Amino acid sequence: MIDLRRLRDEEGYRQAAIAKGIDAAHIDRVLKLDEAARKSRTETEALRAESNVASKDIGRAAPEEREAKIAAAGELKQRLGAAEAELSTVEDELNGAALVVPNPAHESVPIGDEDDYRVETVVGEQIPAPALDHGAIGEKLGLVDTERAVRMSGSRFAYVMGDAVRLQFALVQYALAKVSAHGFIPVVTPVLVREEMMELAGFFPTDRNQVYALEADELYLIGTSEVALAGMHRGERLEGDQLPVRYAGYSSCFRREAGTYGKDTTGLFRVHQFDKVEMFVYCHPDRSWEELELLREIQEDIVSGLELPYRVITVASGDLGAPAAKKYDLEVWLPSEQRYREVTSCSNYTDFSARRMNTRIKTDDGNVLAHTLNGTACAIGRTLLYIFENHQQGDGTINVPEALRPYCGLDVIGAAEAS
Repeated sequence: MIDLRRLRDEEGYRQAAIAKGIDAAHIDRVLKLDEAARKSRTETEALRAESNVASKDIGRAAPEEREAKIAAAGELKQRLGAAEAELSTVEDELNGAALVVPNPAHESVPIGDEDDYRVETVVGEQIPAPALDHGAIGEKLGLVDTERAVRMSGSRFAYVMGDAVRLQFALVQYALAKVSAHGFIPVVTPVLVREEMMELAGFFPTDRNQVYALEADELYLIGTSEVALAGMHRGERLEGDQLPVRYAGYSSCFRREAGTYGKDTTGLFRVHQFDKVEMFVYCHPDRSWEELELLREIQEDIVSGLELPYRVITVASGDLGAPAAKKYDLEVWLPSEQRYREVTSCSNYTDFSARRMNTRIKTDDGNVLAHTLNGTACAIGRTLLYIFENHQQGDGTINVPEALRPYCGLDVIGAAEAS
């Protein structure tokens, strides 16, 4: 939820929200509704105080005055009821309008659309296209079966099989070891949440078209464990000396991939069901930018340990998404396409989500809203396909990165098939 006070008082804050694509006219509407709500709230509180005084006056009134006092109190009660109803209406309208205002972009974010990102670092060699792309080698070595999955579930599903499964769980263990070294607590989260949690986490209303709904149960399948982790401390007051609180959520994730018809239809790049290890942080507002850099550092450590060439970009304002004030994307070189493709991202939501969740921090100066951050430690399916291509050898086998060998007991995948 946007900070309405700052939206009223700080032109820079307003402009940073507009930089993310929200219509300035909509912000004007929000501000008018905010003014109406504040005026209605003041009038309602004044009537409530007046009504309380009138009720007390009845008990103190002389017998001959009681009837007139009761009538006056009754009239005030009616006026108060009407004022409360009006206040409820305008506040509902304000909340609905404010929900779609995005978290303003941080001043360090490049202004523009998807192609206006800023490259922060490039690591590793951009290798030529392999003999087989990730989809083809996965099928050839019996690691991925999309044909049978499509017959059973439709497009954008896959069976992951054999040594790819061993590699998958090696990636999970590897990622958990990396994040645990930084104090992240592993959590297996629920994958079904109520609609309210989708809204409070900042995914509704903007991303509703990407979410699978179980209408009969009024539940929604999460697209990231970030949703469940954001709700862990809803309505709570965290002790300042316990911060930062860091979680590593592991879950299956589900996305409709609406609007991507015909894109990335082979292999594991853009599927409806996938697994992730997700980092989530609650921290004091003074520390959130340091935490963002830590998330980026961990992501780079994980990917570089897998010997994958990558780059890090700062996402431009128009491509940030509603909750993020700043986001880094880590993109790995995909040889078959001769370009970088996203594998992880990390974002600072500042107080945007915590305001909706009412998650605060106890300090010596009172309670303040927490800042929350999130970042993928390992998107399992996508990481598998990057390994398939970047570690594909001339004899048609896949070299297992040394960092994963202790977790899966494999040095090479596909030797028997290749021979």
